[in-house]
Amino acid sequence: MAEKVVGILGGGQLGRMLSAAASLLNVKVVILDSGDHAPAKQVVAPTAAHLAHVDGSFADAEKIQELAKKVDVLTMEIEHVDVESLRQIESSTNLEIHPSPSTIHIIQDKYRQKEHLSTHKLPLGDFLGVEPTVASVQSAVDKLGLPLMLKSRTLAYDGRGNFAIRDASQIPEAISTLGERPLYAEKWVPFTKEIAVMVVRSASGEVLSYPVVETVHKENVCHLVFAPLRSRDPTLSDRARKIAEDAVKTFSGAGVFGVEMFLTENNDVYINEIAPRPHNSGHYTIEACETSQYENHLRAILSLPLGSTALKVPSTVMLNLIGHSSSMSEIEKTRDVALAIGGTSVHLYGKAECRKGRKMGHITVVAESDTQLRERLRPLLLSFPDTTQEEADKYAALPAVPGAGYSDPNPLVGIIMGSDSDLPVMLAAARILDQFEVPYELTIVSAHRTPDRMVEYARSAATRGLRTDHRCTLDGVDSLHSIVQMPRGIPVATVAINNSTNAGLLAVRILSAGIPRLITAMEQYMRKMENEVLDKVDTLKQVGWVEY
Repeated sequence: MAEKVVGILGGGQLGRMLSAAASLLNVKVVILDSGDHAPAKQVVAPTAAHLAHVDGSFADAEKIQELAKKVDVLTMEIEHVDVESLRQIESSTNLEIHPSPSTIHIIQDKYRQKEHLSTHKLPLGDFLGVEPTVASVQSAVDKLGLPLMLKSRTLAYDGRGNFAIRDASQIPEAISTLGERPLYAEKWVPFTKEIAVMVVRSASGEVLSYPVVETVHKENVCHLVFAPLRSRDPTLSDRARKIAEDAVKTFSGAGVFGVEMFLTENNDVYINEIAPRPHNSGHYTIEACETSQYENHLRAILSLPLGSTALKVPSTVMLNLIGHSSSMSEIEKTRDVALAIGGTSVHLYGKAECRKGRKMGHITVVAESDTQLRERLRPLLLSFPDTTQEEADKYAALPAVPGAGYSDPNPLVGIIMGSDSDLPVMLAAARILDQFEVPYELTIVSAHRTPDRMVEYARSAATRGLRTDHRCTLDGVDSLHSIVQMPRGIPVATVAINNSTNAGLLAVRILSAGIPRLITAMEQYMRKMENEVLDKVDTLKQVGWVEY
């Protein structure tokens, strides 16, 4: 491994993070990009004169050839490269190129990409090719309806090269805006969320996927990435990961692929587009997963064992640092706020020039729960000059006030009752969770009167973020017997009849296996109980049991 030199076409932020991962594996890297101070070139210095970085465009055929002579494996941080040069290198040398030039050829033309995915019967919205003329686009409107997405086939990213046509009168403006580039049209997919899956494929064809994430865009640029995706549909994550993996299996070559998808109101999943490289949607993996997308990309292209893609934290979010102006002052303000918050990691990309809309860095936040994550994210969002109160409340809602009598928007524990008459008994469990600052929800779920609600609640609990739930009161030993006689394979923990205090304490003990602060809190609670008993012993001794 250490003897193989990796060449990277492109020296931006993705190349920078890829180079950082390479340094930890002692992998030598050579960068092709313009200038001596490209972000990736700042991370790794040439180890020898013959491994000096190449100054030039990653789309320059001669410069690509120059890079190829210095390395053993060629990869890229951007797909807008000269494919013909890669094909010539592939046919005339033994140099490994990942992903393959044929894959880049398909993916860099988005219409060609759609045709490829359609051939393999992957879920897509309706699309068709159009000419940059009013008549051709009008024909697409007649066939696909409005609204319609008119898109550039090449050189489009971060919303650039897209135009949403909502009225036929906008057709001339759309064509003019897109600069008469090669175009195609897509039927509007009425999505409720944008989601993504990072997939890594080895040279031998092994495929692994990372958790499904929710991506939030602002002014067509990725703004936030939440992991894992929360949903009331327990099948959604597995379905989305399978679609992403199946899509990547249709391409050749190794490395990481970013699969962006739309999620509809009915929880149907449609592929939007695929990036043949590490992706903005996977930055969170550096701090939050057992193996980052960058390390796994290197493992894949170097024929090393792929690393685990599992999350190692319960909840995480990535916040992009987007330039607001030519000044870095706004970015530095958010950086300073982040440095004072637990669980945050700041990544600045070292770009020479800040400008509005440019990605200048990102911040990853990890947390023990979704509630804690939102608490940590909120001040970061509010440090942005353009964040509205509505946006902060939507993506970083304040937790419920302990003892106020309202469910938390991001609960860890569910307290459910068969009837509101059970509320007086169940309040004790709520008060215990308030005391330990554990977020919870309290609601009515009747197995007899609302059986569908009961089934849906149970099935969706884990994918909504609940880690434990506690059910209604017991009016007698008949209910107790039914619980303690559950068949093998259906584990149920029970506490004393009508003793929800113990139910709350049991929930805290279960959660403490993954939340260390609760271990200390429980020890303090038990010590307090012990001291209360010892105080009573002393009082009993002093006054006697008659007076006591």
